[in-house]
Amino acid sequence: MVELDHRLFLFLNSIHSPFWDNIMWFFSAKAVWIPLYLFILYLLWQKYRGKIWLVFIFAVFAIVMADQISVFIKTHVQRLRPCRDDSIRDLVHLVGNYCGGKFGFVSSHAANTFALASMTAPMLKKRWYSVSIFAWATVVSYSRIYVGVHYPGDVLCGALLGMIIGFSLYFAFRAAIKSDIVPEMR
Repeated sequence: MVELDHRLFLFLNSIHSPFWDNIMWFFSAKAVWIPLYLFILYLLWQKYRGKIWLVFIFAVFAIVMADQISVFIKTHVQRLRPCRDDSIRDLVHLVGNYCGGKFGFVSSHAANTFALASMTAPMLKKRWYSVSIFAWATVVSYSRIYVGVHYPGDVLCGALLGMIIGFSLYFAFRAAIKSDIVPEMR
């Protein structure tokens, strides 16, 4: 499995150009997600006006939970990032000379983006949104392979972790909304 992950990484990471370097670097940067997060919050506010505070709490919790669990897994599994792995380091196309922390399994970018997508897509129940948000999460996740900081296995497991967290929190949110104990703000 490890050798397959290395081979797949080297293949995917080798497909690059200066144009795509800039695009993938852009998708990997967390600060560029802020306008998207604000747009998602606006869409959710339109649907859940009186309970937007609860939506916000669940959204923040989903991202924090995905991020912290992925960091916990990284520190315990201790799988080196491709750009830090002596066996392939010289073959890695590293964008922006950025390698990240020492360990990469599981990808926090993948966990965070898929958690948000998996929680908000069923909340909004709009096909265009679901397709767009999962496409965005996929591109962000792939960008981590492209820029040289994660193996495909890191990204796939991060995405799976994020989906488990996101869908679980969606069901918890739905139960909270249906209960009489959650007040509506006016």
